[in-house]
Amino acid sequence: MSYYSSEDVSVYISEIRLLLSEQGDSLTDEEALERIESYIFSLPKAQICSHNENSRLIERLFLSLRSEMDILQPLIDDKSISEIMVNGKDNIFIERRGKIEKTSLSFDSTESLEELIRRIAGKVHREINELNPIVDARLSDGSRVNAVYGNIALNGPILTIRKFPEEVMTMADLIRNDTLTLEAAKLLDALVKSGYNCFVCGGTSSGKTTLLNVLAQLIPPDERVIVIEDSAELQIKQVKNIVRMECRSGNVRGKGAVDMALLVKTSLRMRPDRIIIGEVRGAEVFDMINAMNTGHSGSLSTGHANSISGMLKRLEAMFMQAVDYPVHAIRNQIAEGIDVIIHMSRMKDGHRRVMEIAELDSVKDNSIVTNSLYRIDTGLTGNRLIHREKLINDTGLLEI
Repeated sequence: MSYYSSEDVSVYISEIRLLLSEQGDSLTDEEALERIESYIFSLPKAQICSHNENSRLIERLFLSLRSEMDILQPLIDDKSISEIMVNGKDNIFIERRGKIEKTSLSFDSTESLEELIRRIAGKVHREINELNPIVDARLSDGSRVNAVYGNIALNGPILTIRKFPEEVMTMADLIRNDTLTLEAAKLLDALVKSGYNCFVCGGTSSGKTTLLNVLAQLIPPDERVIVIEDSAELQIKQVKNIVRMECRSGNVRGKGAVDMALLVKTSLRMRPDRIIIGEVRGAEVFDMINAMNTGHSGSLSTGHANSISGMLKRLEAMFMQAVDYPVHAIRNQIAEGIDVIIHMSRMKDGHRRVMEIAELDSVKDNSIVTNSLYRIDTGLTGNRLIHREKLINDTGLLEI
């Protein structure tokens, strides 16, 4: 049993913050740690607590005051952890190598967790409060953050952090991880370099963004690329002529919001060779499909769905929410705009796999006809690419 209660720790944090406030920014970590130690060992309780307990308290206070991510900093620094899930102040889970496990960490109070969430949101100029209880943000290292305030999350504030590796994954990494085969990799290499509009679909945590990052690396470095994301995640380093735009939430009065649909419209006036949309979720699908149908080839995007047919139905539904078009016209627009859909899935053992790669052929009998080029159970299907007009000679895969 600890002698230091959560109330004690909250008081200590407030007092130490005042103690360090005058020189907090100029103090080195070693100097700040020394002052925290001096403060703690001056407390009567420190004399009756064990050395280990005092040391844990000092580390806890130091993390709260000097680390960007409070008690989560060690988890952020651990390269083997891919996801951090905070369900209220006392329940912190991690995903490591595809397996979820509970940690022994806990926040001292709900208020300290909410303060961390507000700090994360504020660094990317976003708000979270009782009037705006949900926020999507990112950390300085590019990790994706979603937070839900305690007034609508029944078990306390919720914080979910999707970490990304410091080193950008390559196609070779995906082959080595058994995410896709060498044959499938060659197929995607040819399609992206030739300027086919590719759409990646899959469920939550299926590896869509990772694959999108890898596909983006195949874009020729002399092209102009416009990247549009809800929260910036993609890492494209080989392209020099690149524009990155990020959506913005409105303030408490609902003013100043910039949504993805507006950014897609704006991107068309920037003379793009390619447009990359991090994830399609709603009305922006109308502008995206229009862009694909007006000469902007080689576009890349992702969306949530459990199959290729499911993704096509979702695209139809999102399109219908944006504009009042007949269904057959919407299907024709989708079939003409998107060239290839890639379906990814997360397996029971935690591995992510490319399940299928299919070409959108045409609309027949009021349905979009697909031409399957690759399936996980059979490999390359033997079907030839039907629409071959974009293929370029130097891909070496004119036989696909």
